Amino acid sequence: MSDWREFDQNPVSHSAAHHLVAISELTEEFGYARVSDVARTLNITRGSVSVTLKGLKGRGLVTEDDRRFVGLSEEGARIVRTVQAKRQVMKTLMVELLNVPEEVAERDTCKIEHLISDVTAELAGRVVLALRSGEPEVEPFLGVLRRVGGDHISEELEFPSKDLAQLIDGTKAAEKKISEGESK
Repeated sequence: MSDWREFDQNPVSHSAAHHLVAISELTEEFGYARVSDVARTLNITRGSVSVTLKGLKGRGLVTEDDRRFVGLSEEGARIVRTVQAKRQVMKTLMVELLNVPEEVAERDTCKIEHLISDVTAELAGRVVLALRSGEPEVEPFLGVLRRVGGDHISEELEFPSKDLAQLIDGTKAAEKKISEGESK
């Protein structure tokens, strides 16, 4: 199980992604962004912002002009577009397909938007497009999901549920059977 090491291969950390998005949103709204504006937006100290921005500048993701306004480099702007697109796709998928309450989807999306691969985001986006396509097969599929999963699940649920525990146990047994077959 070496996949956990890929966690460090993401272009930016959770915190750095928030800094980049804040700069983008401030620049879009006001035409500029200052360290103090980023700090106020993220509800953290100017010192914390300065430390993070130093690293982002060093990586060529953030620029600073002679008036001390910060902006995004081309690569920084690309990362922001990617993170925002992943956020929108995953939140839409959670709300429209999985029936996750909006506020839970917002929190969960924030946690994963900078972590998921472009491949996963693209395929999730295709699922969203299929859901919205109006194709006749979509509604029966959604009907099955509603029957199996119910309308909404409480945030206080115990995970995994009994049904999912059986699925997980069955998947582990199948994987073991496959790996035993491969080793023979």
